[in-house]
Amino acid sequence: MSTLKNGLKAGLHTTWSLGKIIFPITLIVTMLQYTPVLPFIIKLVAPFMGIFGLSGDAAIPLVLGNALNLYAAIGGILSLELTVKEVFILAVMLSFSHNIFIETGVALKVGVKLWVVLVVRFGLAALSAIIINLVWKGGGEIAQYGFAPEAAAVPESWLGIFLIGMEKASFGILQLAMIVIPLMLMIQILKDKQYLQRISDTLGPLTRLLGVQKNASVTLASGLIFGLAMGAGVMIQAVQEDGVSKKDATLVFIFLVACHAIVEDTLIFIPLGIPVWPLLIIRVVTALVLTVFVSYLWRKAEENRKEVVST
Repeated sequence: MSTLKNGLKAGLHTTWSLGKIIFPITLIVTMLQYTPVLPFIIKLVAPFMGIFGLSGDAAIPLVLGNALNLYAAIGGILSLELTVKEVFILAVMLSFSHNIFIETGVALKVGVKLWVVLVVRFGLAALSAIIINLVWKGGGEIAQYGFAPEAAAVPESWLGIFLIGMEKASFGILQLAMIVIPLMLMIQILKDKQYLQRISDTLGPLTRLLGVQKNASVTLASGLIFGLAMGAGVMIQAVQEDGVSKKDATLVFIFLVACHAIVEDTLIFIPLGIPVWPLLIIRVVTALVLTVFVSYLWRKAEENRKEVVST
């Protein structure tokens, strides 16, 4: 009984902590979608799309994906006539950098520095697009989409816009609670039944490779399966209860920035008619290489500080 009570308590507390970030941001950004603000940003960004091998119109899904989420970005892609190469580049960029306001908010809640989040997410998105554009010479044919976009009714008043924002924000919190509360209950059961040690042991090779302690393994698994925002809920609890260090939290977050919700965020692009296996491989390899490299630099910096102190 105490297991269920503690798990439910942790789930509700995490939902409340993340909800305070997710609800207002979702409300504000959704309302901005129906104002001149997002079109202005899109118009501002469009001239720079050529750097990434994209047409000016591709700014629409890129801005929507970063301001809202992948589903909004895909809606934007479906409304445009783009080549397979352009859609693939957009998919890779958006895999690294999407839902930027909410996911940056939960990163700050965990204790990850703002500049780390922004540099890693936007840096990976930009660099990957430039490399793909230079290396891949094919993909010039027009992409054939697997389904048509749903027509959304445009609200006619500020009240209508506000109600749509409230609806999406409320649904976001409900969706968060439906995942986080059962997840926290499950984690509490695993803790009380001593199964977490087995999970840590199973993910031991990955945590060692990334240069983090085994107590970060549950956070790693949650982020890989459920996504950055959901994984952050577990990360908050882990930092508070399991003694996960700020260094390990930052390294795990860097890994999850490049490679989170790995099943959903990959499968979601299948209807766009692009090869998803390369997309998956790019995300996993990038996440591993970047995190191992940062971990190595961090360890070397710590060793140098110790040498200075000892002398």
